Amino acid sequence: MASSALAISPGPDNIFVLTQSISNGVKSGLATVAGLVSGCLVHTTLLAFGVSEVIKRSDSLFFGIKLFGAAYLIYLAIMVYRSDAGISLNKKARIEGLSKLFWKGFTMNVLNPKVTIFFLAFFPGFLFSNELNIVIQFYVLGLLFMLSAFVVFSTIAFLAGSISGYLLKNPNTGVYLKWLQILVFIGIAIYLFLSDK
Repeated sequence: MASSALAISPGPDNIFVLTQSISNGVKSGLATVAGLVSGCLVHTTLLAFGVSEVIKRSDSLFFGIKLFGAAYLIYLAIMVYRSDAGISLNKKARIEGLSKLFWKGFTMNVLNPKVTIFFLAFFPGFLFSNELNIVIQFYVLGLLFMLSAFVVFSTIAFLAGSISGYLLKNPNTGVYLKWLQILVFIGIAIYLFLSDK
């Protein structure tokens, strides 16, 4: 639920999917979605093999990561609160090949350090087993996040025309989505801070 709410909230990724779909069709939007979602696998791998060792070796370091994660999510909530609630759409996207759009989405995601930081803040509080290997748990969480993003972004690609029309006609939509994002960030921060190893 948290992953889906985050994917729905207006941001550069889903706005990029929306503009590509409006300008160049559903296939272009889906190629972009595939690239963006595939990039999450890189961040999941970095997190799984890095943070899993920290968790195994030190309770205090894990608590520090958990505290950092909660603080970072509160910071994101504050940034969203201070941001403009309006949603602007640039419909004049340049037409590109599907493979180029895939790699553009992939590169946008992989080279964005904020994604790694967000995963670091988001995933540790959702580890779900004392028996299952931590690396496997991170991959499960990463794949669930990717699945949620894929479903939401693909829906945006398929419904691009009607969604853009609705967003442009209903300025309050941006406000509702903004507060949804704030509540999700704060809720996850609280959950993360209260969660056990």
